[in-house]
Amino acid sequence: MATFYADSSVLVKRHVQEVGSEFVEVLCDPVLGHEIVTSQVSIVEVISALNRRRREGSITATDYALLRDDFLSLCHSAYRLVSVTEPVLLQARLLLERHSLRAYDALHLASALEVNLRLTGAGLPSLTFLAADNRLLGAATAEGLPVVDPNDF
Repeated sequence: MATFYADSSVLVKRHVQEVGSEFVEVLCDPVLGHEIVTSQVSIVEVISALNRRRREGSITATDYALLRDDFLSLCHSAYRLVSVTEPVLLQARLLLERHSLRAYDALHLASALEVNLRLTGAGLPSLTFLAADNRLLGAATAEGLPVVDPNDF
């Protein structure tokens, strides 16, 4: 069992078939017992991504509703959601000053760093940061996190 932090680009792959989807599906298989952690902001980002696909016509309105409901169910049952707290916001602001990141990406990385600090402080292995964004992966690497891009699989 390992802990993985998944940003929204990774979580979308679990619901919409694209490069890296198979990797994410295998990683999230409950039989493996991995813990999948993400920020609360993923809820807004994934719903936005699914809605964009609906508006563009790559999924139907019915498919959108099913995918949305499945995703929200997983948020309550399978993912550990990290709250956007004052320490996470402060860390995100500092990350924006060190790296060329978008605001939500900084929140994802700050959330991952917060969880990783708790894990390593308890003598547990570091989490692995998952994203499909090279700039975000570069910042995570610079901050000392092991990273994986599902698009590589």
